[in-house]
Amino acid sequence: MEDDAGTRLWLPPLALAGCVRAVMLRDTRGRALPPEARDNYFPATPLVSLIWWFEGRSEWLATPGFSTPAGEEDAGAVLLAGPFTQPTHTRNDGEVHALTLLLLPDAFAALTGLDPGRFAHRVVDAPRHLPADWQAWLDSLRHLPDDTARLRALEDFLVPRWQALGSQRPGHRYSAWTEALAVRAATSAAGRSLRQLERHIKAWAGLPLRELRAVSRAERAFYAVAAADGQPGFNWADIAAETDYADQSHLCRETRRLTGFSPEDLRRRMSTEEAFWPYRLWR
Repeated sequence: MEDDAGTRLWLPPLALAGCVRAVMLRDTRGRALPPEARDNYFPATPLVSLIWWFEGRSEWLATPGFSTPAGEEDAGAVLLAGPFTQPTHTRNDGEVHALTLLLLPDAFAALTGLDPGRFAHRVVDAPRHLPADWQAWLDSLRHLPDDTARLRALEDFLVPRWQALGSQRPGHRYSAWTEALAVRAATSAAGRSLRQLERHIKAWAGLPLRELRAVSRAERAFYAVAAADGQPGFNWADIAAETDYADQSHLCRETRRLTGFSPEDLRRRMSTEEAFWPYRLWR
């Protein structure tokens, strides 16, 4: 999917289902964006991110209601970001060219042997924390000639490692993945308490099940809004009822917590403001 000439969403092949959620490619070189168009808004996410900066950087803004992550001051050109339960607001220092790999947290744990919860609400230097074979791969992507070659190298690196695990591969949407985690915990911990099951899920995903289900509801609402937008009779009460919220107020509270904006404000700004490009990619 493409938002403009330099902003694309790459969805993984079937061989990486349950491992890679997507890759976001952002290239603003030559677009001469004014300063007010260099902000970036991202929703809360259960995913683990690997971010390659090929040109430019972003700074994290201390915006009320948004995340304030712990980081490493000397983090390099490839960053590792864990799950976040709050949205994120950043600002580019100028023109940027970046690639963000979004990994499902249990897949990240299986591939690297690292606990995703260890990186929750953190942004760190990726090579410093990942296994040796990953370190060489991270650096190699920075020297490839273009994004097409990088996507090919990404697939070549991850597919054999993912297939070698022999893991079950849940669906692409958060809801399918979240419920698959719940089933997996229940079947691997027969006779154990609900609290023990929740500990299993948090160990695999880095976040508690209630947080994962909140993101699942939000995603369903996002796609329902995209499908209904512009149609006669659109209203938020119907969206709330269709996507498992208790009522419209519940939808509004959760949307504001996970994105920083009310549902209507988010819908309006997503259509009109450059800073909401990550949301537009997923429509």
